[in-house]
Amino acid sequence: MKLQMLTFILLFSIFHTSHTTPLNYTSIFSFGDSLADTGNALINSKSDPGFARLPYGMTYFMHPTGRCSDGRLIVDFMANAFGLPFLPPYLAHGQNIRQGVNFAVAGATALDPAFFQGLLGDGGLPFTNLSLSTQLRWFEKLKPSLCNTTTACAGYFSKSLFLVGEIGGNDYNYFFLLGGKSSKEVKSYVPKVVGAIVAAIERLVKNGAVNLLVPGILPFGCSSAYLTVFYSPNKEEYEPRTGCLKWLNAFAKYHNALLLRALDELRRKYPRARIMYADYYGASIRIGLSPRHFGKLSFLDYICTFGHLVAAGGT
Repeated sequence: MKLQMLTFILLFSIFHTSHTTPLNYTSIFSFGDSLADTGNALINSKSDPGFARLPYGMTYFMHPTGRCSDGRLIVDFMANAFGLPFLPPYLAHGQNIRQGVNFAVAGATALDPAFFQGLLGDGGLPFTNLSLSTQLRWFEKLKPSLCNTTTACAGYFSKSLFLVGEIGGNDYNYFFLLGGKSSKEVKSYVPKVVGAIVAAIERLVKNGAVNLLVPGILPFGCSSAYLTVFYSPNKEEYEPRTGCLKWLNAFAKYHNALLLRALDELRRKYPRARIMYADYYGASIRIGLSPRHFGKLSFLDYICTFGHLVAAGGT
């Protein structure tokens, strides 16, 4: 019920700020990372990731599903809101895909893995090489099985919702938590991350996407992983109402501001596309501002990969 409340806040903010009437979507195509992955990372894993075991999945599915949650994700609630089934992960071949597919992968980045070579120290690389560009190739490979003519694709995708993210958060996670980069240095990478998201949106539009929902990133300064790694005895570094780290939340706001500016440019460039912004930051910060309204919901303990790294002292 608490997550449903948060999802309602999020969906309201999405469609309220889009200044348009919500459509009755008949399919959803999802791209991103652990905030949207419904099983791709688990299927692709050659080891035994932590999210393959309880308590992951125990609240709703009663067993692990590959979701980085003990229950459903935002994309699950979105599907439910439009009367659609949960999206099957792309790597689970043989599923019914007419009503949508999930290409998101836990740990995925907006930038290609090659970008991180030499930047993370000790030969470190992202948790997965299934980045946003790989997910787009998956979609393009699958597209002919969904529609095989320009007219058919135009009709089909005009009623489809493309969820492009959240993506980019892991890029910063790798730089901050594994690379040990300073805020100034990581800030210099933000235009590249936003540029990768913009390129993905344009690629989808050229493939026929009309309705695209693009989330911003969450407030890093409220994540338990970041609060642990960047603990400070100086109370002035924390927001008084939420207890979150100011400088990290300011960084997240910077990314979101650049993304919003880029989306405005895309709307002018592609006036027939319906490009919506999902304010994940604004929706989730309400947990910190009014924690009692959300019961025992852990505030932004959302990072599968890095939550385990911090717990194991691996950062």
